[in-house]
Amino acid sequence: MRQRPLDTGANWFVAVFRAGIIVGVVIAALLLPLAAVAGLGIKSGTGKFENRSEELRNVVPAQTSYVYANDGKTLLTMFYEEHRRYTRLDDMSPHLQQAIVAAEDTRFFQHPGVDAKGIARAFVANSQSGGVSQGASTLTMQYTRLALRDSAKTPLEAQQATEQTTARKVREMQTALNLEKVMSKPEILEKYLNAAYFGHRAYGVYAAAEIFFSKAPKDLTVVEAATLAGLVKSPSEYDPASSDQKEARDRRNWVLGRMSEMGYLAPGETAQAQSEPIRLKLTDPPNECVSVPKSKNNWGFFCDYLKNWWMSQPAFGDNSLQREDNLRRGGYRIVTSLDPKMQEVAENRVRAKEGDRSPFAHGLVLVEPGTGRVKAMAVNRVYSLDLAGNAPNSNPALRRQDMKGNYPNTVTPLLGGGDLPGYQAGSTFKMFTMLAALQAGMPLDTAIDSPHRYQSRVYSGWAPSNASGAMTGRQTMWSGFGKSVNTYFVQLEERVGAEKVVRLAEQLGLRWRTDVDRDQASPEKANKWGAFTLGVSDATPLEMANAYAAIAADGRYCDATPVVSVTRPDEQPATFTTTSGISHEVAKPSCRQVLNQEAARAATDAARCPVGDKPAKGSCGGWSTADSVRGTTGRPVAGKTGTTDSTRSAWFVGYTPELAAASFISDPDNPFNAVGDAQSQKPVNSVAETLRDALKDQPVKNFKAPSGRLAG
Repeated sequence: MRQRPLDTGANWFVAVFRAGIIVGVVIAALLLPLAAVAGLGIKSGTGKFENRSEELRNVVPAQTSYVYANDGKTLLTMFYEEHRRYTRLDDMSPHLQQAIVAAEDTRFFQHPGVDAKGIARAFVANSQSGGVSQGASTLTMQYTRLALRDSAKTPLEAQQATEQTTARKVREMQTALNLEKVMSKPEILEKYLNAAYFGHRAYGVYAAAEIFFSKAPKDLTVVEAATLAGLVKSPSEYDPASSDQKEARDRRNWVLGRMSEMGYLAPGETAQAQSEPIRLKLTDPPNECVSVPKSKNNWGFFCDYLKNWWMSQPAFGDNSLQREDNLRRGGYRIVTSLDPKMQEVAENRVRAKEGDRSPFAHGLVLVEPGTGRVKAMAVNRVYSLDLAGNAPNSNPALRRQDMKGNYPNTVTPLLGGGDLPGYQAGSTFKMFTMLAALQAGMPLDTAIDSPHRYQSRVYSGWAPSNASGAMTGRQTMWSGFGKSVNTYFVQLEERVGAEKVVRLAEQLGLRWRTDVDRDQASPEKANKWGAFTLGVSDATPLEMANAYAAIAADGRYCDATPVVSVTRPDEQPATFTTTSGISHEVAKPSCRQVLNQEAARAATDAARCPVGDKPAKGSCGGWSTADSVRGTTGRPVAGKTGTTDSTRSAWFVGYTPELAAASFISDPDNPFNAVGDAQSQKPVNSVAETLRDALKDQPVKNFKAPSGRLAG
């Protein structure tokens, strides 16, 4: 860009003095007819305005937060209030810089922030026209106005920054003069180009270049740059994306003419540029979870989990409003834990077994042991707010009220991470009883006579029974877990104490979201909650996958997380301060040893029985509830089936050393709508096939065998 030298020293004070005199004479006529301003002059250097200038120099406008898959390249979506990505001047086309100066402030490189000649010219033009045909705002003054708006702490401050009053204009001029004492011309130009609004939700040049031309600011041609520069005066009037481009083309050509007058373009170049049509390549930037790519709609549920996770993190604000504001304005780069390959595998497996027109939700969550990173969240639903075409609700009471069901479209967090209670998880809860017993020092070969029906000696009036007479007999943890023997685990729970089982489940991440569950889990009642071992409490697939992941990680529990990294616009990781005063990266796995290592390994050894795998120790008793899993996965695997009364829901949670997966099938609208025994194999197969395909071509890892007394 050809730049004329800026007046300095004595010339600067002459310009300021001249500006002060002219402003005092003409500002009333230029803006609003207030006689009181006739004697106003500009006093540069006052402490109030100098302090504000320093503050405005450092104003950071709202920026878009970008969300990527775990490769750091695949875009999931964005979050923004104003779509903007801060861009340095060196990364902008020189044509754009020249065009904006030509369009908005031809004397930008000569005046000290307020253009006395421009004010005089505008005064004459406006006097002749009898209205306001010309303005006199310099780029510095425009930036001042934008920065005051963006730094406003209250609605009143935002209003005062943009109100059409003489007092505001005078404050703006005073601040602009002082701003130029602390900011260079290139710095002001860079800040302005990042703050200006270009229409179509495009704030700043990065968004404008992307939305109108699908390219980076540095790649803009002179014609494209002139088109954008013409927009800032009136984005709606000169919108090139409107059906009639005449106004936009005329405005663009006017800008090109001004560029020619300033010597930025040769006459031949100008004529050629003005003859070109406006060629747009429009982009509609996604915003929020409902805007994930249509081809990847299933990512919406993971995105929703990410947003819910974000809203719970103190690192992003003291309350939910601050955290959401940070997400939508903070300009973060969020690399999630979502693995596109694993997500596709899980989605394909789930949908192959249950279509999205079914009232039964069939879903699966994958978690990485040792980190808690969620690799996939798949469910047979369409992530959408549009419920108009949904089927009638399967709950008779809600159907009578003409309420729609949650299928095929929903944004309800069916897989966890939100406020949905979840679903009864059945015998998958027996794992918590076994772990509590192992933690208490009971070995895997703990043998208990297990009749078909057992009259509890601890839980008064309760007599649970087994699902099959074939389960009757003396069982150990291996065989009792492999066959899912209810009467074995009720007696084991009696020995260890139900409250210890409940508290251990809490340590492994389970939370009680219904009044009934909270009441039963209370200190006063937990030790009488005998049915807990049979999975009468609600749980989410996310919770169950993460709890079992801790067992796969030798008892090291990690909080479930949807992120690999979260960086601020300054490329520094987002952090929070712990209660002990230690700074911690918000994306770093938060892990702790919850289980004794040997107890976890012993539980895994028993958990190889339900899936048809061979434990390192002991005997599975000849048969199991999901013996096809080992053959399907083709590698060492452990897990547990779970069904509830009348098979209202069916579950399977399985894991290898590398991945833990939880799958369910149930009706979230009507828990009394039983899925039936015929459906119980679907979660088993979905997990087995997902683990197989997700780990394809990866080295086979084996579980570490238990040792010592717990091994039996």
